[in-house]
Amino acid sequence: MNVKRLTAGVMAALVAFFGSTVGAMAQDRVGAPKDKGLWLQEAASEQAAKIADFNELLLWVITVITIFVFILMFYVMWRYREKANPEPSKTSHNTLIEFIWTVVPIGILVVIGFVSIPLLYYQDVVPETEFAVNVTGNQWNWTYAYPDHDGIEFTASVVPDGDHVEGSAERAAAEQLLSTFLGRPAKLNARLLDTDVRLVIPVDTKVKVQLTASDVIHSWTVPSLGVKLDAVPGRLNETWFEANEIGTYYGQCSELCGKDHAFMPIAVEVVSKEEFAKWLEYAKAEYADAGTTAFGR
Repeated sequence: MNVKRLTAGVMAALVAFFGSTVGAMAQDRVGAPKDKGLWLQEAASEQAAKIADFNELLLWVITVITIFVFILMFYVMWRYREKANPEPSKTSHNTLIEFIWTVVPIGILVVIGFVSIPLLYYQDVVPETEFAVNVTGNQWNWTYAYPDHDGIEFTASVVPDGDHVEGSAERAAAEQLLSTFLGRPAKLNARLLDTDVRLVIPVDTKVKVQLTASDVIHSWTVPSLGVKLDAVPGRLNETWFEANEIGTYYGQCSELCGKDHAFMPIAVEVVSKEEFAKWLEYAKAEYADAGTTAFGR
């Protein structure tokens, strides 16, 4: 049984024990936090899957260490209590024990490094990609540009809280605007995570993300896609991802950037390659070199 299956089994047992259901843990293809969720968001890319596997490995490592330390601590408390040892030990050194508690932690760190360093390399080295997206963080929204597609550029801002009221005219208008932008019916899924327009990406496509900021440091983070990187003024950072399932994936700025830091969400719409080609035609007509205001200002 591998680590992933073992962890999933334990988590399912815990949920059943506390009277919940396994379904409370599951995520559908809307990649967003779930009420009473107990685990990471479901991975929608290979990067996110590798991160989840590494997280599960660390969970087991720290669980074993914690159990061992507690057992050892209570054993020492019982074995060397004053009543059982009226004559205190004069021992001050034990070469074997000191050797073990030096070598074993080093071995644990070597194992963790053996897994983590290839993962860091995998995420850091950008492979050959099909196209790039330039992302600029602003106080407090995101500007997206497609330099390989006639310079398409637009700014995505949070949908106001009032627009999420079921049945309201404001919600209908926001969903109509989003549907027009995407070229198909669309719904608002997550309060304070939805944006008026979304970054549109084709499925099964390697995309380079080039990040910068116009004012202060931001961080572009989408958990389901395994992407998290700072956007720094005057600097161009880059990463990549390849979404392997169609859906809407949400994230947030995760670098404290000012008073509206909590209202700077990210929404990535992953569509089929055919839908993406159709969307490009619309976007080129509406947002390519159309005099859009840079940096969302």
